[in-house]
Amino acid sequence: MCCASEAIWKPGKADLEAAKGRTIPDVIVANLNVLFCGINPGLYSAAVGHHFARPGNRFWPALYASGFTDRLMSPFEDTLLPRFGLGLTNLVARGTASAAELSSKEIGAGARKLEEKIRRFRPARLAVLGVGAYQHGFGRKKVKVGRQEHEIHGTTVWVLPNPSGLNAHYQVGDIAALLKELRNDL
Repeated sequence: MCCASEAIWKPGKADLEAAKGRTIPDVIVANLNVLFCGINPGLYSAAVGHHFARPGNRFWPALYASGFTDRLMSPFEDTLLPRFGLGLTNLVARGTASAAELSSKEIGAGARKLEEKIRRFRPARLAVLGVGAYQHGFGRKKVKVGRQEHEIHGTTVWVLPNPSGLNAHYQVGDIAALLKELRNDL
């Protein structure tokens, strides 16, 4: 578990501004059950250096509710995920205030880098967290949430909703139900 001061610190406006363009290290090892791929770090996550860290992000509660973890984890514990057979990466590494700040070129380049990570680390499943990011990155026009028909280097692909608190269409229970389907697919 992280240190108490790290868990309590919350970035202020200046910290968020300074986090523009900052990256977060991948949490990835070979042969994971699921590699979760976010669109890119938000400024809050980039400021604190941990995935899905902004209060209100539904990733961690949904992960627990789906049974992937045995307790509700903090974003500051993201490096523990490989113990559960899980990993984290982003389609685009640089932190932004909004995914709308990303160019099509960046998203396409990120998709190619993600394909290389899949080839190298061989996760059983890839779960892209964001329908639009998957559509733009991989040139897919019609994408439904759930398991996709194609694979990448032998890895089954799932597309799931973005867990950001800004995505009002999906609540924790909705995302957890989809994660349970993914878990049952292993």
